[in-house]
Amino acid sequence: MIPSDLKYTEEHEWVRVENDTAIVGITQHAVDELGEIVFVDLPEIGRQIGQMDEFGSVESVKTISSLYLPVGGEVLETNLELSKNPGYVNESPYDDGWLVKVSLSDEKEIDDLMTPEEYKNFLETL
Repeated sequence: MIPSDLKYTEEHEWVRVENDTAIVGITQHAVDELGEIVFVDLPEIGRQIGQMDEFGSVESVKTISSLYLPVGGEVLETNLELSKNPGYVNESPYDDGWLVKVSLSDEKEIDDLMTPEEYKNFLETL
C-alpha cells in the first residue's frame, strides 16, 4: 500500500523523481481520510513554488484540504484529466491520480522527505 519507489511528507503527499522532474500526488492514506474527491485545484504551468509551499487543494465530500509541494520547482505540467474526473485520485493515487510535475530546483530537498519505511512508521503514530 506504500510504494517503495517514492518519498513522502507528513502532509501525505508523495514524490516520484524521474531525471530532474518530480511527479507529485497524495497518498492512499490521504485518499482514505478525505473520502470521495470531487474537485482538484492545481497551479498554473510555469509557476515557481517553494518546498512545502501550498500549491493547490483537493475538495472531497467531507472537506477541502490544502496541498503542499514536497520539493520546490517550476510547475511543468498538471494532470488535466483530473478536471474531468477528479475520482482518478481516489481510484489510482499513485498512477493516474498524480497531480503535478515540477522541475527540481534543488535535488537535495528530496533528502528532507520520508522514505517508505519512515512514512509507514509515521502512519503508525497517527
